[in-house]
Amino acid sequence: MPTVELEEETVERLDRLRVEDESYDELVTELINIYEASEYTMFRAGD
Repeated sequence: MPTVELEEETVERLDRLRVEDESYDELVTELINIYEASEYTMFRAGD
């Protein structure tokens, strides 16, 4: 499994976003999905 190094401040911010026993993988996947959806929405708004 790949390893990602994060600054302590970034981990603290992620911890504040985590819900209950949510893993970092689940949280990061959710954030990526939100980012991609936002990017798609901005792209479609330009049509």
